[in-house]
Amino acid sequence: MKTKQYIAIGSVVVLMGILLSLDIKGLVKQEDASEVQEGSTATTSSSAASSVSQESISTVAKQNINASLAAEIEKLEKELKGASEDEALALQKQLAQKWEDVNQPLPAAFAYEAIATKQPVLENWLKAGDKFTEGYQNYSDTTAIPGLIEKAKNAYSKALELNKESLEAQTGLGVAYVSEGKSPMQGIQMLLAVVQKDPKNLSANLNLGLFSMKSGQFNKAVDRFKTVIAIDPKPEAYFYLATSYENLGMKKEAIAAYEKSKELAADPGLTNFVDRKVKELSN
Repeated sequence: MKTKQYIAIGSVVVLMGILLSLDIKGLVKQEDASEVQEGSTATTSSSAASSVSQESISTVAKQNINASLAAEIEKLEKELKGASEDEALALQKQLAQKWEDVNQPLPAAFAYEAIATKQPVLENWLKAGDKFTEGYQNYSDTTAIPGLIEKAKNAYSKALELNKESLEAQTGLGVAYVSEGKSPMQGIQMLLAVVQKDPKNLSANLNLGLFSMKSGQFNKAVDRFKTVIAIDPKPEAYFYLATSYENLGMKKEAIAAYEKSKELAADPGLTNFVDRKVKELSN
């Protein structure tokens, strides 16, 4: 995630208490009482995917990139309209790469979805799912998010049809179910199943940590982020760990983790935020 995105998540947790931006009333305890549920809910509809399109997402994305690059993409899109099946596949691959180059995951996701439809292999469906996930987690138009989540679910489901043992697909689908909100516990159980098979699974642990934060279970979040850091010590993981410590009242630990996130990120925005946070916690 970008620095401003995890600052936003962390600061909301701090300022609002336990980041209850999503309703978690639907969560119930599993038979194993030792595993308190981690999760959140939202709203969507079964036909949500039809509310978003490659064209509409592309139009928005082109407003956020250099005009010359947008013109190159528009040229490819025009060629796509009259292309043969083989030509269309090649053009979608070019579009996917162009969108990735300018860090626009959602239009890239639609391109990968088109590629996977024509070349239905595991890698293509996973790529489409991952890009839809990255996109819906960061998209500002909340009315489009249910449709994007539905797109991600479909991509991961297609991947699981090809390989039901794929932990990447299970993780992505689990995250989508929790984010969607219809069946949050189904998603949590999928993520827990992934970490049972692979205790050091980075994505599953990270997302379980985030869902623990959202449901106010900061002790569990700390454990998840420690696991993530042991695997891949990135600044956002330290930031989330610091935020969890702060909400537990563990100021010394929070300061150390915030400082580590600043050191690793070397980002002016994060540095300023952390400096203010450390000063606040030191008083």
